[in-house]
Amino acid sequence: MILTACPIISTGSAAANAAPVSAISQATKDIKAQAPIQYRIQARLDEKKMTIEGSESITYRNTSKDTLKQLVFHTYADANLSESTQTTMFKHSNEEISKNNPDKNPEDFLGGIDIEKVTTGGQALEFSNKDQAMSVKLEQPLQPGESVSVQVHFNLKIPYGSQRLSYYKDIINGAHWFPVMSVYDEAKHEWDSKPYSKTFETDYYTSADYEVQFNVPDQYQVVMPGTITTRDDAESGRKVVSTVAENTREFAFFASPNFKVDSVTRNGLTVEYYYFDNQPGKKKIVDGYVDQAFKAIDFFSDKYGKYPYPEFRIVESYVEGVAIEYSRLIQMGQIGINSAPEQDTVFVHEIAHQWFHALIGNNSETESFLDEGFADFSKVYFSEKQGDTMNGFKSIQFDDSTVDKAIASTNDEVGDWASPVYYDKGRQAIYQLYRSVGEEKFDAFMKEYFKRYVYQNATIDGLLQTIEDVLGKEARDDMKTALYEPNFTLKPEYQLSNEEKTAYLHDQFQSLYESALTQVPNLPFETMSRVMDKALQGEPLAIVLSDQVSKAANKQQEAMVNQLTTLLDLTGVKYDLIQDRQELKQKMKKELATSNLIVLGNAKSNGFVQALKSSIMDRASHSGFKWKTTMNQPSAAGAYVIKHPYNQNRLMLHYFWNEDHLSSGSLEPFMMKMQQSIGFSSAYYQYYMLDKTGKVTLDKKVENPLSKFFAEE
Repeated sequence: MILTACPIISTGSAAANAAPVSAISQATKDIKAQAPIQYRIQARLDEKKMTIEGSESITYRNTSKDTLKQLVFHTYADANLSESTQTTMFKHSNEEISKNNPDKNPEDFLGGIDIEKVTTGGQALEFSNKDQAMSVKLEQPLQPGESVSVQVHFNLKIPYGSQRLSYYKDIINGAHWFPVMSVYDEAKHEWDSKPYSKTFETDYYTSADYEVQFNVPDQYQVVMPGTITTRDDAESGRKVVSTVAENTREFAFFASPNFKVDSVTRNGLTVEYYYFDNQPGKKKIVDGYVDQAFKAIDFFSDKYGKYPYPEFRIVESYVEGVAIEYSRLIQMGQIGINSAPEQDTVFVHEIAHQWFHALIGNNSETESFLDEGFADFSKVYFSEKQGDTMNGFKSIQFDDSTVDKAIASTNDEVGDWASPVYYDKGRQAIYQLYRSVGEEKFDAFMKEYFKRYVYQNATIDGLLQTIEDVLGKEARDDMKTALYEPNFTLKPEYQLSNEEKTAYLHDQFQSLYESALTQVPNLPFETMSRVMDKALQGEPLAIVLSDQVSKAANKQQEAMVNQLTTLLDLTGVKYDLIQDRQELKQKMKKELATSNLIVLGNAKSNGFVQALKSSIMDRASHSGFKWKTTMNQPSAAGAYVIKHPYNQNRLMLHYFWNEDHLSSGSLEPFMMKMQQSIGFSSAYYQYYMLDKTGKVTLDKKVENPLSKFFAEE
């Protein structure tokens, strides 16, 4: 899921023992024959009530050395019984959905699962379902190596809104929709029965074989893992969609009457993209995503181990700001017409989860680094080898921050720091291992790690043991230190130099602005954010201050200049700073005629504005900014952007105030608005006005579709 120096280490003699692909494939076949759990599920969707009536038969083989007196199932659907137990990840989305759908009650956003009965061989079994865990007491203790089959009958209420299990508009998101076997911890002699995390993920499963039959309305398209077939003679107006999915870690579905499918088969693998055909030219973008999926799957298959399934599916839904991985399929947000598949690193991250979550499992409640850290490193590894310098290894090397949490922290320990700890620091620790041993030995280690844990659940201890066996004890000790000590940073020799950091930031911001500005078709040329974009593209930039001003005004100008130049220096943008009136006169018709301009101060005290007032007034009128009227309003302040009076290919952005200086209460909001107005994540302004308290009283802007992703909760 996705919510940015050292001596060569001895590798040991075990490095040559990594198994070839053929051996890994044989190991995969052997494991497939030993799947310890089989599910046979029959379900019927009531699309009017948004409920599912289901029955499942589960055959469970006791692979532990313990005698088991009960079975435990996760009933994560019960996380939706109350808002207090639902994940907070989708809270903001649900609040927005609620505002736009006033007919929906708070109860509509809730749901849950009702277990009607549990039986074996027709005999009822005693069970208890509470706190998202169902315990089933067995008639006879289950000895090691023995199997038992139980049948569970259930009714599910699907909540409205945005959750892993939910329905909204014309799509049903179907995660956690049936009771699923918990993992038995042989070392602790107990079942995993923890409720689903409110703040992150609690995905910890045993790979199993699934046979699922889903009775749905005729018009519905159902997306599931496995080989899908359809029978249309179920009953009038309905059909049965079936699938067989062997060795699949978890089973999620998506359903909609409006899915369109883009399906491509290459070298025995079929990639399918289920999307809504709601924009002209969308199929072309989808084709690009499908092609990118093949590239990523081929890359990870080569580097880690072959993707073993005949299909991979991508589902477009209404989730925003969150992409989620499931076994053999991933859930993405809406594709925009300006989406660039080759730049969508989130997409590659989710595909990488097929190796680090679906194929190699782990307890994501206690060791999330094992899936999120490796998935995030993998997306960067892929980008690096595609020649994407912005999203490649430099993005890892740039970060020299520290976090007072160990990478190996549990979800409870890490709290709200999951992203910097598991993703950012996690991928750094893996990158450090990669650099210390070299690509060839690192790839050999990853192939061995895959061979040992494909279809199994890995642990950090198991990872460290694999590192020692393949790369040597020194590499293991180095990695253990990286994972278990807080405040991890890359060794200095693996970081970027200060000059490299500035160059990287410049290129990063250049890419961000360029990408963001293309999100709005026909965006006006006179846009404040475009001044920064043009400077990042290498066009000259000058900052012209007012002169002959009071001490108070001069002090405020200095604060504004410091704010502007800090950003410009950070991103490596060159600029000319002019305050002296004589220097201004000398450069007026030469250097400044070809520069983009940021002008500060009262129009009456800024030499550039005074010299070209007539042209500025004329240019401002094109965007509807009443320049003369505005500049005569007492206490008014704000900003406007126009085409340069001398050069229609350049811009002039004027931050103004009409008094001698801003009041103390309005300075801070004025400067905050300055920073916001040239950003790439806020609205695109042509002009705005503030009152003496700093409140916006008038503006002209174009909404930026990216703004919602940066909004403060």
